[in-house]
Amino acid sequence: MEFEIGNRVVGGAEPTFIIAELSANHLRDYDLAVKTIKAMKNSGADALKLQTYTGDTLTLDSENECFKINHGTLWDGMKLYDLYNEGYMPWEWQPELKNIAEDLGLLVFSSVGDKTSVDFMESLDIPAYKIPSFEITDIPLIEYVASKGKPVILSTGISRLCDVEEAVRACRKMGNNQIAILKCTSAYPTPLDSVNLRTIPNLAETFNIVSGLSDHTMELAVPVAAVALGAKIVEKHFILDRNLGGSDAAFSMEPAEFETMVKSVRRTEKALGNVEYDLTEATVKMRDFTRSLFVVKDIKMGEAFTTENIKSIRPGLGMHPKFLNDLLHRKARNDIKRGTPMSWDLVD
Repeated sequence: MEFEIGNRVVGGAEPTFIIAELSANHLRDYDLAVKTIKAMKNSGADALKLQTYTGDTLTLDSENECFKINHGTLWDGMKLYDLYNEGYMPWEWQPELKNIAEDLGLLVFSSVGDKTSVDFMESLDIPAYKIPSFEITDIPLIEYVASKGKPVILSTGISRLCDVEEAVRACRKMGNNQIAILKCTSAYPTPLDSVNLRTIPNLAETFNIVSGLSDHTMELAVPVAAVALGAKIVEKHFILDRNLGGSDAAFSMEPAEFETMVKSVRRTEKALGNVEYDLTEATVKMRDFTRSLFVVKDIKMGEAFTTENIKSIRPGLGMHPKFLNDLLHRKARNDIKRGTPMSWDLVD
């Protein structure tokens, strides 16, 4: 399964599509956002992902207890509305940030939270959409996004299998089969025993889609292992400096960390290679050092071959060891010196 995001093929045998997530790490500072985007490119990202929302597009400004966060998170005690208003990016920044990123060679797309954000993204002609974890149950939104005919990337996050099934069905109902599903755990940062990377190949097999990882751990091993298991997309939060703080700083990678991740993923891809049983030129030469049958004691003409005078040893210049039993008790055609590679012309 594969599809195109802009000029990039995602899935199939293509290299892993690596997304740098800006999230709230712009800290409502335009110049910081620009510097962060440039650092993303220098760190090896393929794409910049924005988040397009406001407090009003996601929730209500209400003092009702149900709108307050009290779930053992980094943001406990805050109202949802205040958290989202603190983290959202001013929409008027996005056209210019998109131009800057594209001039650097990054693909740019966004997660969306309602129809107004989708319409805004359409006005910018973005090449793909992301449905965040907490919107995966919003089937009307997913149908609206899918109707635009562009790739739809879904994060599992808080979803059960039935939620994923409904979201995929919603995309296909709109005639859109350009679907990726990212294994994601909505815990910030995510404990390793909650990551469950083996879900990634199962998603691809179950739904016949492109699968990948949206990672909230701070472990290099997690994205590398995900790629080894077949992830075709890796998404990771990116921050210029965690000391800047902000709502997402604790689970965001700094430039050097992100660059190390990208290089590790690329090395992993190279090591994974293909299903291959042919030998390289170097390994063909190394076959000279495999085992073969050699004469290990001087043998007189007419003397029987035994396990005392012929053995399987290195190098591999004699007969194949599988012929040992065929030789036993047969006789030498002539005198044979110790260290001679065995061959059939030495056998009477």
